Amino acid sequence: MQLIITDAWLAKSRAIYLSGTRLILTGFVAALALMVVAAGLYHWVFLKGAREGWPVIGSLVKLMVKDESDQRERFLRENLDMMAKRLGEMQAKLLQLESLGERVSGLAGINPNEIKSTPGSGGVLIAGRSLTMEELQTTMADMDQLTDQRADLMTVMESRLFDQKVKKMMVPNQEPVTNGNLGSPFGWRIDPFNGRSALHTGLDFPSEPGTAILAAAGGVVVAQEYHPAYGNMVEIDHGNELITRYAHASRVLVKKGDLVKRGQKIAEVGSTGRSTGPHLHFEVLVQGVFQDPQKFLTAGKHLPASSLGAVAMSRLPMATLQKAPAN
Repeated sequence: MQLIITDAWLAKSRAIYLSGTRLILTGFVAALALMVVAAGLYHWVFLKGAREGWPVIGSLVKLMVKDESDQRERFLRENLDMMAKRLGEMQAKLLQLESLGERVSGLAGINPNEIKSTPGSGGVLIAGRSLTMEELQTTMADMDQLTDQRADLMTVMESRLFDQKVKKMMVPNQEPVTNGNLGSPFGWRIDPFNGRSALHTGLDFPSEPGTAILAAAGGVVVAQEYHPAYGNMVEIDHGNELITRYAHASRVLVKKGDLVKRGQKIAEVGSTGRSTGPHLHFEVLVQGVFQDPQKFLTAGKHLPASSLGAVAMSRLPMATLQKAPAN
């Protein structure tokens, strides 16, 4: 492109030749300069109109201020909604902690009302500043993490306490006959049939026929049969290689494979088998060895299930049913 510039009287003229690159560069510079001038003019007019209250400019300013206020309000509302959601989650976790605390205190034998009291607090008031949004969010996040940790801890405690309670319920410390009088104790005695010294492998509870026989602890019925010496017999496995045996029943109410709980009626007193009269013959075996049931009935409530092997003072050789008949 070639430009010819002349004065008003056409006395002088000057020719300017612009190549394609120069033409583009010149156009870009001109457009940039025009934009800068327009922006400066707009800024000056806008500020002047805002200060002096020009109608059109004033309306524009109000619209911009309203839009900025709406954006700020929307931002605050979104943050409040988020904080409300977090607060709801924390309230749910606190309710979970309270429920866990009641269950754990119940398993531990503590009155829940004793641990619900709010601790006292106080002190001199020193003026401070309000928390910022970031500080408040950080505090809530820390509380959220703390409640998670406490909930996990309480869950572990509940699991362990429940496990201990279940194991304790497996210790045969329930009297197999309600208000039963002890007849023949565990140990060596004179056999009532042949008059010779013989090992009595359990406890005898003389009772009226039909008296309820109760499970000394929870467990699974592993045997329910008639035996020449034991008569109608029931055996319950309580875990940890511990078995209780109930003999001479007139009627049995459970069968092999049944799950029974502590204190459940499993049979009725009778005089079946090798027996001189109606009574319950009650035995306890640990790892197949006869133990004195009285040690469990009197001390079982104070012993953990892991100490079952140590309950017996001595280990007697396993006697056959013929050598140690029940009566």
